[in-house]
Amino acid sequence: MSSPTETYVVRAIRAEEWTAVKALRLLALRDAIAHLAFLETYDEAAAKPDSFWQERAAGACEGSAGARQFVVEAPDAQWVGTLTVLVEEPGTTDWAGLPVKRRQGHVVGVYVRPEHRGCGLTEVLFDEAVQWAWGIGVERVRLMVHEDNGRAQRFYRRVGFVPSGVTVPFVKDAGQQELEFVLERD
Repeated sequence: MSSPTETYVVRAIRAEEWTAVKALRLLALRDAIAHLAFLETYDEAAAKPDSFWQERAAGACEGSAGARQFVVEAPDAQWVGTLTVLVEEPGTTDWAGLPVKRRQGHVVGVYVRPEHRGCGLTEVLFDEAVQWAWGIGVERVRLMVHEDNGRAQRFYRRVGFVPSGVTVPFVKDAGQQELEFVLERD
């Protein structure tokens, strides 16, 4: 018996697909959990010029070294999910101002359309992204998740990520925390 995920394709975006990158991001920012999952709002993202989206796609497309954005393409070619892996180099600081001590991948922008959740697509998407990260020599992969986003935390644990103990204040509300989850290379 075949898996429903076998009819989907997970792949890196291409630079010329910037309009699809923008459309999927704007859709993600309208999701009910977006206020906990993303650091920007729909209005902030929608106000950005086309040049921003073109640069964003070019910087994370197939063949780029510093980041890679993956998408899940349905049988009808519609994009139904995405995530991006940013490569963080030792000796730099991350978005929260914390020092980066080793070469690592940082997963951001995870989203799967609600009608495609629960059939294993997110697992396939994460597997592809993590395999890419290992293939370029990162020592670990990490992500940040809001303390109140229990659904995401359960998923990340299920695919092997564990809390590192590092927390940072949530950008939108310093009274709330984001938790770092990590996956160490075997």
